[in-house]
Amino acid sequence: MASSGILRCFSKAGFRPIQALIKPNVPVRHLNLLEYQSKVLLDNHGVTVQRFRILDSHKGAVEASQELNAEEYVVKAQILAGGRGKGHFDNGFKGGVHLTKQCDEVEALVEKMVGHRLVTKQTPQEGILVNKVMVAESVDILRETYFCILMDREHNGPVLIASPDGGMDIEEVAAKTPDRLLTLPIDIYQGLTDDVAGQVADFLNFKGDLRTKCMQEVKNIWNMFLNVDATQIEINPLIETPQGHVVAVDAKIQFDDNAEFRQKDIFGLEDFSESDPREVDAASHNLTYIGMDGNIGCLVNGAGLAMATMDIIKLHGGSPANFLDLGGGVQEHQVEHALRILTSDKTVKAIFINIFGGIVNTATIASGLVKVYTNTKIEVPLVVRLQGTNVDEAKRILAESGCPIQTASDLDEGAKKAVAAIS
Repeated sequence: MASSGILRCFSKAGFRPIQALIKPNVPVRHLNLLEYQSKVLLDNHGVTVQRFRILDSHKGAVEASQELNAEEYVVKAQILAGGRGKGHFDNGFKGGVHLTKQCDEVEALVEKMVGHRLVTKQTPQEGILVNKVMVAESVDILRETYFCILMDREHNGPVLIASPDGGMDIEEVAAKTPDRLLTLPIDIYQGLTDDVAGQVADFLNFKGDLRTKCMQEVKNIWNMFLNVDATQIEINPLIETPQGHVVAVDAKIQFDDNAEFRQKDIFGLEDFSESDPREVDAASHNLTYIGMDGNIGCLVNGAGLAMATMDIIKLHGGSPANFLDLGGGVQEHQVEHALRILTSDKTVKAIFINIFGGIVNTATIASGLVKVYTNTKIEVPLVVRLQGTNVDEAKRILAESGCPIQTASDLDEGAKKAVAAIS
């Protein structure tokens, strides 16, 4: 059974959750692991991967490569971005992925990578600082295949995707040769049976003993998928070696963020060094922050309202600096943290607070704003539009506070006032 497509999307932070060509609008999952972290998880669940070592300095590189005792080594900068092999460093060194057979050259390569910024097509212009480098045994590749398990809404559960054409853009395979793509929904209660694993191995053209090995790899990946609450495990490529091994060379893993309470060890691996510190700060208070390049801060509740707010600011000649989403169950202290994050950004010259209270009590928002003004010096104009639950009480709180807060009766008026405040 062939699929009409596959799933992947990229962001400045690297690989984000793939979006199904089977079914678009897969919910975004935010946890991203570095390559070596994914390989540790795979190895812990019995999936065959290359032997490797992780270095945060060139010191010990010779010893690490000698321990691996490989005929050839692959040295890979660890950042959350694709295109590393074709990237360049801020010191002029070319390529974030190199092959060598010499242990002393491993040391030289690591020294040129660690502590320098790697620029690729998926990084910001200034690149991303490399803090760790993976040194792994290079494996001979006789043949490359593709294997993936993901949660799919259309099938109301997990779906297995496989192709004998691995190591390449799987979307292109889906578009040009859909017959080269196997798509199998898996009964979550029945699980991945030997018959299904055998069907995958046959479709991927593994023969004899390799068929048995491929079946075991597929079952191990499935068990890992369940054990770590994954929403996706994509192995590209899953290779056959001349020595008769089946090896997962590269993996992209996404996790269900709703299962964080069960997967604390995994979520504790998250590397925030490449994240906007304002996003990390906001997330620590259950807020969502997305930075932009304008000068009007936007404090809202709900992504849809955020988009409308930014659009109308642009319509009236302004430029949004961000949107900061308070969410549904906001408390006063979260309002305080939100304003602190916004006002700490020196590019923000005015703040537009646009709240439509359904679950949110607008009086809670108003009380939080007044408390911030009482305890903190805010030097930028503040425009507030409140509608919905308990709005009369909210307006009374603002009116009697004595704080220099501009109010607006509707979205259009609020946006005009925010833009005018910095004109």
